[in-house]
Amino acid sequence: MRLVRIRVQHGHLINCRKHPAVFEKLQPALSIEIATQKNIGGENMYFNGKSIVSIRDVDKDMFQKIIVTTKEVKDGKHTGFLAGKLLSTLFFEPSTRTRLSFESAMKYMGGGVIGFTGTEFTSVKKGETLSDTIKTVSGYCDVIVIRHPVEGAARLASEVSDVPVINAGDGANQHPTQTFLDLFTMNEFFTDLSGIRVGFLGDLKYGRTVHSLAYALSLYKTPLWFVSPDLLRMPGYLVEEIKANGSQIHEYNELDELSEPLDVLYATRIQKERFGDMQEYERVAGTYRITKEVVGALGKDVKLMHPLPRLDEIAGEVDELENAIYFRQAHNGIPVRQAVLGLVLGVL
Repeated sequence: MRLVRIRVQHGHLINCRKHPAVFEKLQPALSIEIATQKNIGGENMYFNGKSIVSIRDVDKDMFQKIIVTTKEVKDGKHTGFLAGKLLSTLFFEPSTRTRLSFESAMKYMGGGVIGFTGTEFTSVKKGETLSDTIKTVSGYCDVIVIRHPVEGAARLASEVSDVPVINAGDGANQHPTQTFLDLFTMNEFFTDLSGIRVGFLGDLKYGRTVHSLAYALSLYKTPLWFVSPDLLRMPGYLVEEIKANGSQIHEYNELDELSEPLDVLYATRIQKERFGDMQEYERVAGTYRITKEVVGALGKDVKLMHPLPRLDEIAGEVDELENAIYFRQAHNGIPVRQAVLGLVLGVL
């Protein structure tokens, strides 16, 4: 008897190179079985019980599943679905919107929350390792949300945890749920994400939100404009990856260099905490400032987004414009994270 390994990725069969004839013979039956399993699981077989650590763990179909589920949650189709579930929020770095929206998401749907912000009053101060913290806490809850200053910390946590782990930001690396709410917010205004022009402004080197979102949009082959000081350009490896996925990229130093209007401008602050050299920070701090005049030059229909917090890169006067959707974007954190929690806990 010959055993043949058939790969399945995100519910799709991957051809067996060593035994193509066997694969061709088995493919129809296997495809039916996979489709049946997807239907049984409500197409949630990719999320139920799974950690969400990186945008690269998610494909375009999964993004669409999150967008559709979030819309259902926001429209009131699902209620009370997190009752009896307990979330643990482990925030080794400061947070306002992400932590509070996760906690609000859980409580509004009937669930409970435990956790900490900062490590001053935890066993981390005694020298406890991240692995031991996660192994312990995973026995107290149904799902963990972690923010940590070290890149790769969320991946490590997911590997030792007995419950799903959701990455709420690991250093300058990834912030997947921010990307989910960014995509959902864009989708509220533009149903076809492949047909819009999106610009990114500010700190593109250290900004984990722009890294994750730019990669996600490349799966839709969305054309992208990167505007930043040379010191804060989008990392080269990511630019090449985005191009390989099919997105056209245009890079500039100034907004007024853009030759065509944008549909969305995603601004970010210059992150002082990511700089090892304060002289370098001073060189680029305050490089850009979006005012009503700047918005007028960009075009009356451009939508302004920002992951927040902001410093001085967007003037307060811009808040009153219809173009400014960054507070709506922040508020969408609740239904998006409700949807994500419901999916990984297998209740949606």
